[in-house]
Amino acid sequence: MWFRSKTDVSSTAFQTDGNLHQQVFHSLREVPPESWNRLIGDAFPFAEYDYLLALEEGQCVGIEPGWEPRYLTLWEGKQLQAACYLYRKTNSNGEYIFDWDWANAYQRYGQRYFPKLTSAVPFTPINGDRIFYNKPLEDIDDFFEILIKFLKKQNISSHHFNFISKSQSNIMEKSGFLTRLGLQYHWYNDNYINFDDYLDSFKLKKKKNVLKERKYVSDQGIFFKIKKGNSIKIQDLHFFFKCYKNTIEKKWANQYLNFDFFKYLLQSPIKDKMVLFIAYEKQDEQIASALNFSSKDALYGRYWGCIKEIKNLHFELCYYQSIEFAIKNNLKLIESGAQGEHKIPRGYEPTVTLSNHWIKNEKISEALRKVLEHENKNVIDTVEYLKKLLPFKN
Repeated sequence: MWFRSKTDVSSTAFQTDGNLHQQVFHSLREVPPESWNRLIGDAFPFAEYDYLLALEEGQCVGIEPGWEPRYLTLWEGKQLQAACYLYRKTNSNGEYIFDWDWANAYQRYGQRYFPKLTSAVPFTPINGDRIFYNKPLEDIDDFFEILIKFLKKQNISSHHFNFISKSQSNIMEKSGFLTRLGLQYHWYNDNYINFDDYLDSFKLKKKKNVLKERKYVSDQGIFFKIKKGNSIKIQDLHFFFKCYKNTIEKKWANQYLNFDFFKYLLQSPIKDKMVLFIAYEKQDEQIASALNFSSKDALYGRYWGCIKEIKNLHFELCYYQSIEFAIKNNLKLIESGAQGEHKIPRGYEPTVTLSNHWIKNEKISEALRKVLEHENKNVIDTVEYLKKLLPFKN
C-alpha cells in the first residue's frame, strides 16, 4: 500500500511499507529514463521521458508559467511500479478544459481555487492515460483509493485529470471523481486502401467538394514533403517554428512553447515520432508546415503555420495529407486538437472527450456535479446532432 509523507506535494520526501516506497519528484531529471520509459511504454509519446523533460528543459513549465511539475511515483526497491505525472497549477492557462466558472464558484463560496493539481499534457489537448501502473487495469482501482487519501492532505482545492482515456475515466468515476465531457473531432481509419477508397465512402456532393479543394491547391503548383526522425533537419525546424509563431501572432494567442523545446525533442529519441509536413511552391520554396507526432496506432496533429496565405492550404496540409499518411501507415486514429466544426465535412467525426475531477470541498463538489449533469447532456446532444452532418454515405 502507498503511504503519503507528512509533507506537502511540493516535497520529495517519502515513506516506505516493506519494499514499497512513494516519492514525489520535482523534475524528471531525478528519475532514471529507462525506469520511466519501461513503465510508460511507447503507445503514448506525450508521456514519454523525453517529451516531458523537453518541457522542463525549454522552461515551458515551471513556477513562472504556472505549471510546476510533480511526478508521483511508487517504487519496489529500484523498480518503478507506478507513476502519475501532474502539475501544481496557479492558473488555468494551456489546459483546454475551461474552468473559469469553477474558479468563480469557489470565490462565491469564499474559497480559493488556486493552487490546484492537474494531470494533463501541458498545452496539449491530447487524450490518453494519466496513470501508469505495472499491474493489470482491473487492479488499478486500488491506486485511486490511495490517491484520494493523498489528495485530501494537500494544500489544493482540487485535482483534474484532463483528456483522460475512457478506461481510466471509468475507474475514476467509480472512485467518486466528477466526470466532465468535452468535444473534439477525430478521424477513424475504416481499413481504407488509399485516399480514393476513403473518398468513395463520401456522399457524391461532399466528395466533389474535397476533390475541388485538393485540385485548387495542386493547381497552384504546390507540393509536399513528409519528413520524419533523422530526415528532419535543424533548418526544417527553424522554418516550422517561424510558421508556428506566425499562427500565434495572427490569432493573438499565447506562445506556450519555444524553440528550445522543439530543438530538445529533435535531439532526443522522441524525434523518431515527429512527423513534419512541409508545403513547397515553385523551386523548393517552403511556404507552410505542420508538426505531428505518431504512435503505433495514431497520428497527432499538433501545430501548423504558413508564411503565405493560399486558399485551402490549411485543409490540405493538416487534414488530407494526414489522412493519406495514416492510411499508408495503417494508423487507426488521427487526433487534430481542440475545436473545429470545419473538420466535419472532411470526415473528422465528433467525439466525446473525458475529464475527471476531484473537488476537496464537498459542498462545491456537489454543486458542480449538478452543473455537469446538465452540461454533459448538452455535449452528448451536440455530438449526436453534429454526427448527422458527416459526409459519409448512409
